[in-house]
Amino acid sequence: MHSTLAAAIVCGMFVSGPAARPPQAGYLCSPAYELDEEVRGPVRPYVPQPGDVYLSTDRSAIIRAGHRLALSGEPNHSGLVVVLPDGKAAILEGGPFNGLKVEIVDLPYCLKHHEERGERCWIRVRKTPLSCEQADELARWAQAQHGKPFAARRMLRQLTPFRARGPWRTYILGTPNGERDRYFCSELVLETCVHLGLLAAETTRPSATYPEDLFYDRSRNRYLNENFTLADDWHPPARWLSEGVVENERNRIAIER
Repeated sequence: MHSTLAAAIVCGMFVSGPAARPPQAGYLCSPAYELDEEVRGPVRPYVPQPGDVYLSTDRSAIIRAGHRLALSGEPNHSGLVVVLPDGKAAILEGGPFNGLKVEIVDLPYCLKHHEERGERCWIRVRKTPLSCEQADELARWAQAQHGKPFAARRMLRQLTPFRARGPWRTYILGTPNGERDRYFCSELVLETCVHLGLLAAETTRPSATYPEDLFYDRSRNRYLNENFTLADDWHPPARWLSEGVVENERNRIAIER
């Protein structure tokens, strides 16, 4: 235990790569499995770390209707926090802002832009930080996926009987595929987590899991409800707020320092 702690300290102090912690990026409310507008205090500064899960809503009526047709709901989008070799925090996303590519998006810009559009974001913070090796591999993997196409056809298939999600289909057809030539958002999050060893390949079903499943730790899908959860290694979702919003709320909510 002491040697592991010492190694982590050395890694954090002397490696100028993904192990270096980026600066604060806004604030997080107290965690809760709630999608409402309430600002739950006390809020605390958010310092991004590799492997945090990001989730957001989308104001697009088409996107929201598509999720309903797929028997899902909010949140509508997801991604994974990565710290790049230059120390900047970013989010690895499949189709950010309804785009058609996998992209690495600057984290402060992404979260702030959603807020400006009237959308809400949440962060599921890792309970245990990634090791230096895992953080390095996450950065390498993210850069290798950047620019790949969004899996539009596979996403549209979620609206049909031919999707991987179903009473038996999830178990048989939703298994991890490793590195793919294209992804949709939650599929990319879970394939990445399986690749890093953060989730078990035996029970994770990337192509049958939606952002809603990542948010609640429960699912309308029976297989996922019985076999899949992020609760063991990630805290419940905490709503993200910009510094400007927190300043406006300062007299009403407690802020942890």
